[in-house]
Amino acid sequence: MNDTPIHYSGPERVFSGVQPSGALHLGNYLGALKKFAVMQHDHECLYCVVDLHAITVPQDPKLLKQQTREIAAAYLAAGVDPKKAIVYNQSRVRGHTELAWYFNCVARIGWLSRMTQFKDKAGKNSEAMSVGLYDYPVLQAADILLFKATHVPVGEDQKQHLELSRDIAAKFNNDFKVPGFFPLPEPMIKGPGARIMSLRDGKAKMSKSDPSDNSRINLTDTPEQMAKKIKKAKSDAGVIPETEKEMDDRPEVQNLVGIYAALADISDQAVLDEFAGQGFGAFKPALADLVVDKLQPVSDLMRRYLSDPEELDRILAAGADRANALAEPILGDIRKVIGFSGA
Repeated sequence: MNDTPIHYSGPERVFSGVQPSGALHLGNYLGALKKFAVMQHDHECLYCVVDLHAITVPQDPKLLKQQTREIAAAYLAAGVDPKKAIVYNQSRVRGHTELAWYFNCVARIGWLSRMTQFKDKAGKNSEAMSVGLYDYPVLQAADILLFKATHVPVGEDQKQHLELSRDIAAKFNNDFKVPGFFPLPEPMIKGPGARIMSLRDGKAKMSKSDPSDNSRINLTDTPEQMAKKIKKAKSDAGVIPETEKEMDDRPEVQNLVGIYAALADISDQAVLDEFAGQGFGAFKPALADLVVDKLQPVSDLMRRYLSDPEELDRILAAGADRANALAEPILGDIRKVIGFSGA
């Protein structure tokens, strides 16, 4: 269905969101936050703290509020300008839940049953999981299409959900005979830092939920903690190779070289050209220095923003006003298309 020709002729718009659950880390910074700051200069961007997604599993209300502020602080510390991009938290814009219900009536059970993320998260306890956890890809589609976003920066693990968003958009357009009403959003995955792996296992993605704190560099780590984690990161007994091909069966080497490349804004091959033939006793200290140099300013800014929660709340509220102003006319058109009386 997602091969339907795109007739959408509206403006290009970027939407992305980060869930307020657990500490943000180097992978979040390189894979998302750093790119958000760059994209705001060339695109109309909305960056959301997706607190509605967070409650698909039990949350401590006080902690949820604090973590929502932490995500907002991370956006700002990474260089997102709330005067350029729209920065807000999802629960302040009720259109997200309204459109999610409409899309629940468009999406099909079979589509959701194929979502591998739910299977991974639920495991053998799927019957005990919330309906929200099962259904959250539909809310994700609503997040994107509420603003008729055309592009979504996503990791590989979310690509299937974006395909669902495209299917829902295409089916809505077809069912209600409004070709091109919704765009079929395109993924933005390419670029350095798209997939940063665990410092303890080069085959596993760096994750907030990993029980080992040494598996990741947290944005709130001290310079000493950052350097120590890099120096303890898993590697192997070999040396830095000369070509990228030689890293194919060395996932930890590939990861550490990729981190260096993403932070330095150079290619993996450029890193290899500089360090080829050297052991990790030389490479890791250089990488540690680079990590500290690039992340410490972000960490310092995050702490500064977090020291003023009222200002963070003001920024989120102002962003929500802008998001609501953008969403309401689109919601009005959707209600008319569906046929609601009074729309």
